[in-house]
Amino acid sequence: RGRGVPDALATLKFTPRAAARVVEKVLMSAVANAQQGGKDLGDAETLKVSRAFVDNGPTIKRFQPRAQGRAFSIHKRMSHITVAVTPIEVKLKKAASRATTRPKPPVKTDAPVTTKRAKAPIAEKRAKENQ
Repeated sequence: RGRGVPDALATLKFTPRAAARVVEKVLMSAVANAQQGGKDLGDAETLKVSRAFVDNGPTIKRFQPRAQGRAFSIHKRMSHITVAVTPIEVKLKKAASRATTRPKPPVKTDAPVTTKRAKAPIAEKRAKENQ
């Protein structure tokens, strides 16, 4: 998430996991859907991965025959892979707006500077009270 599409594809291409090939296909499908969707989001260079997650899918239940007439269950699990892409937002630098947002320097006054001292520990307070 948060990476550009070309960077994400390069990472998936060199990831040595079986699921990387499947996620790569889903990402390519998401890019194709973004280009065909009518919103004209541009090519893959201007897109980034905004959301990517995996949910539980349906489970196929099978039985494995075992000794003495028993049957152990086998759960063949599936999953739903979701990848969403959005266009990269280009931030324009504005020198005029940056100059107006600077904090103003503090105004010097002739008033005396007061400082607040930390509270004395309880043992010192009691010693002062007993004197």
